[in-house]
Amino acid sequence: MLSLRREKLAETGVPLGTSWLLGECMEARGRQNLWLRRKPEVLEVLREQAVIQSAESSNRIEGVTVAPDRLRPIVLGAARPRDRSEEELAGYRQALRWVFSRKRPVTVAPQVVLHLHATAQGGASGDAGSWKSRDNEIIELLPNGERRIRFQATPAKETPKAVQLLCDNYHELCGEESIPPLLLVATFVFDFLCIHPFRDGNGRVSRLLTTLLLEQQGFAVSRYVSLERLVEESREDYYAVLHRCSKGWHEGANETVPWWNYFLTVLKRAYRELETNVEAVSARVAKGDLVRQAVAGRVGPFSLSELRATLPAVSVQLVKRVLGEMKKAGAVRLVGRGRGAHWEVVKKP
Repeated sequence: MLSLRREKLAETGVPLGTSWLLGECMEARGRQNLWLRRKPEVLEVLREQAVIQSAESSNRIEGVTVAPDRLRPIVLGAARPRDRSEEELAGYRQALRWVFSRKRPVTVAPQVVLHLHATAQGGASGDAGSWKSRDNEIIELLPNGERRIRFQATPAKETPKAVQLLCDNYHELCGEESIPPLLLVATFVFDFLCIHPFRDGNGRVSRLLTTLLLEQQGFAVSRYVSLERLVEESREDYYAVLHRCSKGWHEGANETVPWWNYFLTVLKRAYRELETNVEAVSARVAKGDLVRQAVAGRVGPFSLSELRATLPAVSVQLVKRVLGEMKKAGAVRLVGRGRGAHWEVVKKP
């Protein structure tokens, strides 16, 4: 029986500890909006890294891995998939792109869930975009590699109706101010995992739905910090909480607060990491601007060591990187090789 029901939520209430987590996440969303307005160039630096980590971690949680030298080209679309694992990696990236490119809010419905599944599977299975045809079990992969049955999911014949009811309940409850939207999102994802509507790929779709619903509620952190990576790093807690909260789910007698707290803790951690990353990248961007200004002010040829002497607070790696970027842009050129090499500012006609 779904946890995303008015009577179930009213019966549970919101404990004080959960309220604190909610408040911290709401405050973080407010700071996020300031960064979006004031530091768009910094967030752009973080976006690509987050997408790569999200695609990698979400598939690795499902036991799908790709060679390190193939990861970036596949996720960024610079290389064609060679096997099923690479197809699933590319598919997850495509599904994320679909989520992030929505200009208007998407009504979460069974058709959307099926679309995310079809895309995330990357064409790697014949039932991509189709509900399960047989009853299935939720299998937990233990740290030692063993597998055990954690939960008996919703029967296949009841799955389409269960997903429809879940979507209907979500939209109905979103209109009630007394229920915090973040708890609705968390409960939706939990119920989805309990229904387990697909033969394969349920975890991937649950994480895509998390991102989609958070985006709709104004929480854009998953664009810049990989929630999938944070879940992977806390996968033992993830499975333990799912196991605890799914007990009694079919009878409507299960707990939901531990799952709420886990969900909110991951979101809070993501925002904390975003704040740290924004500050770190801002510092790098600022120092990069200092290098560009120092180069622009040079008259005549100059060496790397001479430029470094004017920028004691900037690492030699950053100076070299900025010079490389300026050379690629045609702003400077390197003359000579070895110890006698020097740089020159290219004069524009």
